Amino acid sequence: MSKLLSALVVAVLVSAGCGSASSSGEVVLKVGDQKGNVKTLLTAAGLLEDFPHRIEWSTFTSGPPLLEAASAGAIDIGAVGNTPPIFAAAANARIAVVYSAKGNVESDVILVPDGSPLSSVAELRGKSIAVAKGSSAHGQVLTTLSAAGLSTKDVTLNFLQPSDAYAALRQKRVDAWAVWDPYTSQALLESGARVLADGRGTANGYTFQVAGKAALDDPGKTGAIRELLIRVAKAQRWADSHREEWATAWAAETGLKPEVARAAVERGADLPVKLDDAVIASEQQLADAFSADGTLPGEVDFEKFVDTRFQGELS
Repeated sequence: MSKLLSALVVAVLVSAGCGSASSSGEVVLKVGDQKGNVKTLLTAAGLLEDFPHRIEWSTFTSGPPLLEAASAGAIDIGAVGNTPPIFAAAANARIAVVYSAKGNVESDVILVPDGSPLSSVAELRGKSIAVAKGSSAHGQVLTTLSAAGLSTKDVTLNFLQPSDAYAALRQKRVDAWAVWDPYTSQALLESGARVLADGRGTANGYTFQVAGKAALDDPGKTGAIRELLIRVAKAQRWADSHREEWATAWAAETGLKPEVARAAVERGADLPVKLDDAVIASEQQLADAFSADGTLPGEVDFEKFVDTRFQGELS
């Protein structure tokens, strides 16, 4: 009996060791995503099936909660717009921007509902605007108001996630909604909403991949991150040259009407750009605007939250 018991114990220990990620050396990359974003893009471009590491996906409603998870080590990396990294930096989050892309700013808009009497940004004084706090749309509100001689103190910001904000706009419980595609296209095509202002002249159009510092300190994770970024760049270029295929895949994943997905895609894809001094300076300008507005306490040194180690493989 004692020999049998010893044999069973050894068998259990061997089995447990074989099933352990740490013992096997397997790298598991934890990726934060928003619905219809990176996972859908990589799949549609045929760049996910042969990824050399296991990926665990987590879905978030917007960028700010995704970066909270990255800072806490709950995920390793995720895609966000231009404003969430600024808010994360202001909170001294353990994150770093590692990849940049640039999109068409015409889809970054402030919408008004069907029948709204508003015809200019200046007329938003005293009005209510729905926006996701800390999102790229929050930055769009700030810069658009500033260009019209207003600040966020001249309006009422209703901090709502996109689904709730869309309902509020349709029911005319808010006067305007700041948002991005595909919500822009959806509201225009399905609810008769109208663009009061878009991002031309006010938005920088940047999107980022942002990694947690814990992942960037792990050699195994950094190799997986490098591979992911290379594939994201390829997939973004693929989406731009295969717009109909991308629109079809996007609609299938998100439940968007095909015409909504096509409209969003036709405005142009996010395309990779070098994470250089120009990008950092543009983000610093936006961070300074938030500080001057009083939205953020103190100043943010954006460059301290940028890691350019992967740029050689992405050029």
